[in-house]
Amino acid sequence: MTNALLIIFTITLLYLGIAHRLLTYIKILAFQGILLFGIAFISLIEINALNLAFVLLETIIFKTIAIPLFLNYIIQRNRITRDAEPYLPNFISLIIITLIIISTFLLSNEIADSRISKIYFVVALSTLFAGLYIIVTRKKIITHVMGYLVIENGVFILSLAVGNEMPMLVNLGILLDIFASVFILGIFVNRIGDILKDVDVDQLKSLRD
Repeated sequence: MTNALLIIFTITLLYLGIAHRLLTYIKILAFQGILLFGIAFISLIEINALNLAFVLLETIIFKTIAIPLFLNYIIQRNRITRDAEPYLPNFISLIIITLIIISTFLLSNEIADSRISKIYFVVALSTLFAGLYIIVTRKKIITHVMGYLVIENGVFILSLAVGNEMPMLVNLGILLDIFASVFILGIFVNRIGDILKDVDVDQLKSLRD
């Protein structure tokens, strides 16, 4: 069951690479939160009940509900509906993310450590690089934040791979979630839409001290 959820999670990365509407990004992030909830529940069933409850609550509250709703509020407040045209066309983005997944799969075959699950490793690294790719190839600042959240999901999956042996690592991943929330809150508090009407990273080139 865990493998099926991880495969579905990987498919969402492909869909994320060709998305343009910000609402689509938010829906994918919320769906990834649901998948991570299921993966965490199955993978960490052997850890302390209190730690498990904390991880599950954090996953369902922050990743699935709070952060997507807050992102939706930000884009509505700043009246952003679509991401600017990416630097690369959708077809190229789909190919690159597919190559990322294949490359991480080939890399996993070189790892002989039995304590690390290969499928977790593949999905986690694919998510990290896919999030980085979203940041590099998108123009909207808010899309960069979403790319960061995708990277954080990859860190979370990697921590789940050793969660039963190292629950503290999972807790560190949760702290990264909290940092992400504060980061998003900072964007909201500073009201970037009031300063940069198009919230495009190209606008940052015109900033001066």
